[in-house]
Amino acid sequence: MRPPGSRLALRLREVEDGIAIGILEVVGKTELCLAVDAALVAPARDPRCAATDPSVRLAKRPLRHSSDAALSGGANTLPGPSCLRTSVQREKMNEVDAEPFVMAQPDLNRSEAGFASAERHSDLEFERPRKIIHVDMDAFYASVEQRDNPDLRGKPVAVGGPRERGVVAAASYEARKFGVRSAMPSVTARRKCPDLIFVKPRFDVYKEVSLQIRAIFAEHTAIIEPLSLDEAYLDVTENLQGIGTGTEIAEQIRAKIRTETQLTASAGVSYNKFLAKLASDYRKPDGLFVITPAMGPTFVEALPVERFYGIGPATAARMKELGIFTAVDLREKDEAFLLKHFGKTGRHFYYICRGIDHRPVLPNRVRKSVGAENTFSRDLTSFDDMRVELGPLVDKVWHHCDSAGVRGRTVTLKVKFADFQIITRSRSRVAPISDRSTLASISAELLAAQFPIRKGVRLIGLSLSSLCANAADVDTQMTLEL
Repeated sequence: MRPPGSRLALRLREVEDGIAIGILEVVGKTELCLAVDAALVAPARDPRCAATDPSVRLAKRPLRHSSDAALSGGANTLPGPSCLRTSVQREKMNEVDAEPFVMAQPDLNRSEAGFASAERHSDLEFERPRKIIHVDMDAFYASVEQRDNPDLRGKPVAVGGPRERGVVAAASYEARKFGVRSAMPSVTARRKCPDLIFVKPRFDVYKEVSLQIRAIFAEHTAIIEPLSLDEAYLDVTENLQGIGTGTEIAEQIRAKIRTETQLTASAGVSYNKFLAKLASDYRKPDGLFVITPAMGPTFVEALPVERFYGIGPATAARMKELGIFTAVDLREKDEAFLLKHFGKTGRHFYYICRGIDHRPVLPNRVRKSVGAENTFSRDLTSFDDMRVELGPLVDKVWHHCDSAGVRGRTVTLKVKFADFQIITRSRSRVAPISDRSTLASISAELLAAQFPIRKGVRLIGLSLSSLCANAADVDTQMTLEL
C-alpha cells in the first residue's frame, strides 16, 4: 500500500502516437513506468499530483520487471500478488483540460488472473507499447479494374463470374450500396443490383500490384505479415526510417500507395493486432484511425462477439446460447467459465474482450494448407462425373506444392450439396505425400466413401495441409486416419 500521507508524482518523459510515457513516483522511492492517453495530460507547470480525479477511468495493464523502460500488451509480472492500474481514459478522449493531470492511486494489493508473482524490486517498469499497423486496400480487385478501365469508374462493379453458379470475388463501393458483397452468389448480386457490371478476375495483375504495395511497406519495416493480396500487418515499433509515431508511418504509406498505384488504402494503428484491424475498418474507405492503450478496453465494449478474432459462426452461436452477445457480456464471465465451455481458447476470449492481444506480427508465417475448389454449372450426382471434376483440383494443388517445394500429410475433401450443406472428410498419413498419383488416389477414395448420395453436389474442394519443406521436417508420430 502507499504509505499514509505520501503522494504520487508523475514525471512526463515523452509523448508519441497519442501515448504519454512517464514515471510514477511514490514518495521518491518506487518508480513505475506508465503510459496514458496523451490527450489526458494537460500542459501544467507542475505535473506532480496528490489528488484522485473521480472522472478518471482506470484500465488494468500488466507490468514487467525489466531494466528497459517500454510499454507492451504482454501479460507479465508484478511483485507478489499485485497489479497496478495504469491506462487512463476519460469519456471525451480528445479533451485537454486546463488543470494538471491527476493520477489515481495504484492498487498494490489487488491480485489479477494472468499476472505471475515475483520478488519485490524498487525498479519496476512497463514494456514500451508496440506500434502495429493494419493496412487494408479498399475494394482491391474492383478498384484495380476501375483504375485500368475508366468506363467502369463510378459504376457498380463485381469481380467474378456472371453465370448462374458464379460467386462475387469483390465488389466496388458503388455496388456495396445495393448490398452486394464478396462471396455472394452472382444471381443474388444481380437481383440486388440489376445494373451490376461483372468483370472477369485478373489475379496476375492483382498480384503485381500487391507486390508494389509490399515494397512500400518494406521501406519502413521488415516485420510484415501479409494476410492476403490486399491486407497486411506491420510492426513499426522499431522502423527503418526512425519515424517517431506509427500514425505518421501509416500516413506516409497511404500517401505513397495512392501516388504509385492510384489506389486507396485504409489503415489502423494500435498497440496490438486485434485493435489495429478494428481501427482500419473504422473509417473505411480511404481512412486512418488510431486506438491508443487508454481507448482499447472501452472501444471493444459494445462490439458483438462475431467481431472478435477467433470467434466464428458456430462459436458465436454457442456464446449466444450462454447469454453472451457483446464484449461486455463476455467480460462478465470469469476465465474458469470460459475454459469450461470453450476449452483452451476460452483464455483467448477472456483477454480479447478486454482489448488484450499478445500475438506477434509474423513476417515468415508458414502457409498451413493449399487448396482449390470448383462450383459446377449443374448439380452432379454420379461418382464418375465427380471424379472427372476432381482431376483438375488435384492438378492445381500439386502444381502449387511443386512450385513452392512443399509436401503435405493431410488430404481434405470438401463437398457442398445442392441445398448448400457442406461436409468435409480428411485422411492423414505418417509420411508426407510424395507424388501426384498418391494425392489423386486418396482424394478419390475420400469421394467414393460418400456414396451413395441422396442429393446433388454443386461444389467440390480439395486441400492438402500439414505442410513441410521436406520429409525431414515432418513429425512421424502416428496419426489416426479420419
